[in-house]
Amino acid sequence: MALSLSMMQKYQEIDENAAYSIAFQRVGMNWAKYVVALGALKGITTVLLVGALGQARYTTHIARAHMIPPWFALVHPKTGTPINATLLITISSALIAFFSSLNVLSSLLSLSTLFIFMMMAVALLVRRYYVRETTPRKNLLKLVAFLLIITASSIGTSAYWGLKPSGWVGYIITVPLWFLGTIGMHMTLPQQRTPKFWGVPLVPWLPSLSIATNIFLMGSLGAWAFLRFGICTVVMLLYYVFFGLHATYTWPISNRKLLHLKLRMMTLLEKGLEPLYPSSFNPQPAINNL
Repeated sequence: MALSLSMMQKYQEIDENAAYSIAFQRVGMNWAKYVVALGALKGITTVLLVGALGQARYTTHIARAHMIPPWFALVHPKTGTPINATLLITISSALIAFFSSLNVLSSLLSLSTLFIFMMMAVALLVRRYYVRETTPRKNLLKLVAFLLIITASSIGTSAYWGLKPSGWVGYIITVPLWFLGTIGMHMTLPQQRTPKFWGVPLVPWLPSLSIATNIFLMGSLGAWAFLRFGICTVVMLLYYVFFGLHATYTWPISNRKLLHLKLRMMTLLEKGLEPLYPSSFNPQPAINNL
């Protein structure tokens, strides 16, 4: 797609708001811009639908862990879908989209996605080179040092590109540091895990390149994107530390079982079925206390 776009017009003339539609229009293919617009509209609606359905399932599991009210874990008695979680995600997403600009949402989403991809690459390296109570402490310290070198050099490359787009001196320092961190991990650390069926090839080179690429792209999003991302991250961490963590790990196991039983009872009652229990077991008093 990028190749076809750059072959139709110079990259300095690419329209930022409607790149392909304007490009087709300038080369005399006016009909193609409507096809592009239709495809973009279909893609946006599809992504929104899939995102709402997928995030509703995440919310259901979070509610089952009691990090949010368990009411959001209830499923519809006929369709078996998490109707409450779906409504929560859909309504909250619609409100955020209605009161926010597209630039704010796109930058925040891009930064969040790139950060997750970067952390996945880091997690892959940690999983491949570290096993608890098996990896020597010396190798663990080496792994941490190499990861810091790779991350710091990637941040330096991205920052230098943002400060001096036409410069090249900084790359003489940051790129060799990234290379030394990666080759040091490859040469001095034995892999602790070997994939049985399929695994990421060219470890640690491919994950290290992924870290550098994602950090470089993150650096092109601007300071406001990092500020919004930082605020959202702090709010979620505070919620998790002061509420979610304690609700998840201090909730008694017996109460969790009763909670699942209560959800099951509510589902059966909504279907018009009467829950059956042994004559010596009556969970209703304990359930009412939840």
